[in-house]
Amino acid sequence: MSESALLWFRRDLRLGDHSALLAAAERSDAVLGVFVLDERLLTASGQARRAFLADCLRALNHDLSGRFLVARGRPVDVLPRIADAVGAGAVCVSEDCAPYGRSRDDEVAEALAGRGVDFVRAGSPYAVTPGRLRKSDGSPYRVFTPFHRAWTAHGWCAPADTGPGTVRWLDPPRQFATAIPDEPAPDGVDLPAAGERAALMRWAAFRAGSLARYPDDRDRPDQPGSSRMSAYLKWGCVHPRTLLADLAAGGPGADSYRAELAWREFHADVLWHQPATARHNYDRRFDRFSHDSGATAEAAFDAWCAGRTGYPLVDAGMRQLLAEGWMHNRVRMVVASFLVKDLHLPWWRGARHFMRHLVDGDLASNQLNWQWVAGCGTDAPPYFRVFNPVVQGVKFDPDGDYVRRYVPELRAVAGKRVHEPWRLPDGPPQGYPLPIVEHAHEREEALARYGAITG
Repeated sequence: MSESALLWFRRDLRLGDHSALLAAAERSDAVLGVFVLDERLLTASGQARRAFLADCLRALNHDLSGRFLVARGRPVDVLPRIADAVGAGAVCVSEDCAPYGRSRDDEVAEALAGRGVDFVRAGSPYAVTPGRLRKSDGSPYRVFTPFHRAWTAHGWCAPADTGPGTVRWLDPPRQFATAIPDEPAPDGVDLPAAGERAALMRWAAFRAGSLARYPDDRDRPDQPGSSRMSAYLKWGCVHPRTLLADLAAGGPGADSYRAELAWREFHADVLWHQPATARHNYDRRFDRFSHDSGATAEAAFDAWCAGRTGYPLVDAGMRQLLAEGWMHNRVRMVVASFLVKDLHLPWWRGARHFMRHLVDGDLASNQLNWQWVAGCGTDAPPYFRVFNPVVQGVKFDPDGDYVRRYVPELRAVAGKRVHEPWRLPDGPPQGYPLPIVEHAHEREEALARYGAITG
């Protein structure tokens, strides 16, 4: 163990349950922790996500007692120079399974090999690394339910026993150091507390409180039934193995929450096998789908982005996104359906808007959930499933509390009447718009357009 090692942090901003840290410890007792600010990724992230990342980096720097190197540049240029400076024999990483990350890592591995430095992939941001599970004929899974069965049967490793004392952390060579960005949150957005400790505290609170009611409350945006773990999972402040180990004890809600983690892993697996789905339809028949365009379509898109469609549940969700950098999962489906099937606009425009504002914006989960709603993705095609925003509101926000929380113009409207303000005796309260489209008509139009390419 004469040589040192680098631990290149990416989507694993923690010290506990860290397979790559364990791999580094097996290589050397002296390890330098590094994060590279890669402009290719930073420019693709919205301000809220960049701000949360910066907070997570500060939290990790604190946990490492300041022995944390944050550098800036192209990883293929920066990492070999850092490895040379500290005499590292290996660079250890959690495997990146996204399209850009895979190609970037291959490039870095080749550059390091030219210097005699090993590139060691150990673990990933998932309980079961994408690409590992296949059907009996060797093909990838296209439908969630059989994937879920295979994923459950395959199982996962126990959490890795790592922490601050696993290795001796090296002092960073300052010639490569750059300051952690002072990235403010967007105006009015209250970001969650960042870092590993905050993630574990949030998880403990959820397990002690809302988990038991999760099967019933997870679809209720008016209830505090969500775990709010998505941003922590996005940046690896906690590993899903840690959560799954706690869920192994069973009890109310455990199976339901485990299935939600499986959906996250399913979408990552689909993207691993089909990287083009980050930008293009999984079902290429939908390339022929007719979308609206022109000034009217652009005005409708702007109204959707601003939460001024005249449909209260849709507007509440879009305003929650702008206010918190987060949106309740049930409402994400409703607003996505409205954009694609009521406004007849392409899913990728909505997906881009989400990625611009979400703190938890994850390429695989975001793009493939949008495609699922649009009907062009995996699983049984739900193109015929058109969410009625009024019915969804009455069912999942029965007293209207969620809508009134985010749409102040409607706070004086009591009960479920808030979901149809155009039916009030005097119409919508002042300042709130009438519906920009008529849902029943647009539903029939959407089905006709889908039928033209699927029938």
